[in-house]
Amino acid sequence: MSDLHKLTGAYAVDALDDLERARFEQHLDECDDCRFEVAELRETAALLADSVSISPPASLRDSVLAGIAQVRPLPPVVTPMPTPATTLRRRLPLLVAAAAVLIVGLGAVVWQPWSEETPTRLTAAEQILDAPDAQEVFLDLGDTGQATVTRSKSHDRAVIQTEDMTAAPEGKDYELWLMSPDGVFTSAGLMPDAADQTLVLDGSAADAAAVGITVEPDGGSTKPTSEPIALFDLTQAT
Repeated sequence: MSDLHKLTGAYAVDALDDLERARFEQHLDECDDCRFEVAELRETAALLADSVSISPPASLRDSVLAGIAQVRPLPPVVTPMPTPATTLRRRLPLLVAAAAVLIVGLGAVVWQPWSEETPTRLTAAEQILDAPDAQEVFLDLGDTGQATVTRSKSHDRAVIQTEDMTAAPEGKDYELWLMSPDGVFTSAGLMPDAADQTLVLDGSAADAAAVGITVEPDGGSTKPTSEPIALFDLTQAT
């Protein structure tokens, strides 16, 4: 996905949300160019951090933040051996997002907007739970506890929340599954042994017809080995 190349600047200054960060870090494992740019940007940010810092007027801070929010670097031009000149040209738009340099009097004073107090970012689970298209399915599992699955098609993910859920039997794990419309189960991760928890399921959930929980051998299985102890019908989600 070419747009991932545009996130190097935002990643270097920790300006990505949890979902973006996870996808970009997976991309970093496969992209030498992006790893190089992130390392360069972090080095630049560290040098800027050593400069004297002051608090600018509120109006100036708002103006700079608004400008940074609109800056998106172009995807990198992939070449076998990038020259220093090419690297510098590619880094210039990213440096705009990395720092705002203010010239005051006879000296240069660096203001780093990310060092100021910023609004708390929502976790991946909170983004799904608060999504406008969030759909919920609640199940009372009797002595096992209670659970609610929330799915957001726009985020393509699902979250499970449990209350008073008993631990899996000795030597077993609760495993989550996403069921396709044609009945195929795909593992969505293991559930920790915690009575009350909020867990984002692994995998694409936009087209899932249901979410299931089975009791599997310790460490999980590649396909269900037992009947589900719970099956959340997402076609009936509200």
